[in-house]
Amino acid sequence: MRRALDLAMLGMNTTTPNPRVGSVVVRDGHIVGEGFHARAGEAHAEVRALADARTKGHDARGATLYVTLEPCNHVGRTPACTEALLASGVSRVVVGARDPNPVACGGVERLRAAGIAVSTGVLEEQARELNRGFVKRMTSGMPWVRSKIAASIDGRTALYAGASQWITGPQARADGHAWRARACAVMTGVGTVLQDDPQLDVREVATSRQPLRIVVDRNADTPPAARVLRDGAVLVVTNGAHNPSWPQHVQTLGMPDDAERVDLAAMMRELARREINEVHVEAGARLNAALLRASLIDELVVYLAPAVLGDPARGMFQYAEPLASLAQRVELSWHSIDRVGEDLRIVARVAGR
Repeated sequence: MRRALDLAMLGMNTTTPNPRVGSVVVRDGHIVGEGFHARAGEAHAEVRALADARTKGHDARGATLYVTLEPCNHVGRTPACTEALLASGVSRVVVGARDPNPVACGGVERLRAAGIAVSTGVLEEQARELNRGFVKRMTSGMPWVRSKIAASIDGRTALYAGASQWITGPQARADGHAWRARACAVMTGVGTVLQDDPQLDVREVATSRQPLRIVVDRNADTPPAARVLRDGAVLVVTNGAHNPSWPQHVQTLGMPDDAERVDLAAMMRELARREINEVHVEAGARLNAALLRASLIDELVVYLAPAVLGDPARGMFQYAEPLASLAQRVELSWHSIDRVGEDLRIVARVAGR
């Protein structure tokens, strides 16, 4: 199963909107076939593992197949994996995590009913960890939202005048692009666009897929010449406003709330409806705070540089109103703390996520 998990990670940046899945075929204690799901519409991990075994001259009859996610039991973009397993003659299937997709699940029951021995829950947490976004979308109708922040050790994200390039080092910036690459969408706010004119694409790591770029822009103030609008898939979320000068490839989404702002929760539900599993946020303190206060952020990826800036009013989060008591604070749990180049990378999750 550990090898199957390693294989699943090979599809980290490409499987969206599908889950990342790896599989191996084992006979007499040896791996004789292996595969992973690469992208939607292509063969699933189990089918690729069985094909790999055949290519190498191995018969899967009587073998054990390990797979990180329950084999699908429906015909979607590809045939049902359960039918491929039944046709292969494997005698046992070992599953990491059950499939949270109500349409595709039921593979375990189908295989057991056909006489195949099935074990579940092997390295389950690791298997679910690979697909936090997919699991959340399937179980709650919302994407997994990750906010990436680069700051000095005193929590400053820029100088008072706005300069922020570069607080962290090149290794941390490349690592940040790796988080972008795995996401379905990269989101920012119009304030960041006006201040920094970011591209929001993946440049520092190799990738065959660029994520959707999203700008939250209440009044459609993003300049038509902004780099984020230049090419590729771009979505601007407004309160219903539109800028006719934007390039034709730019899509708009009106999500007004009662105060004529962008309804952030409704926006996230709509992104999930569009099969967005993971949203990677690189925004300023106001949008970060609004998302956090609305309980829409699941995870923080914070890079801390070994430097003190000391400038006022340039923190990570800027609430519209200060908290009245400590009871209102957002509790986090540490997920990992690592050194990346000269900087620290802290991954923390909102408690209970």
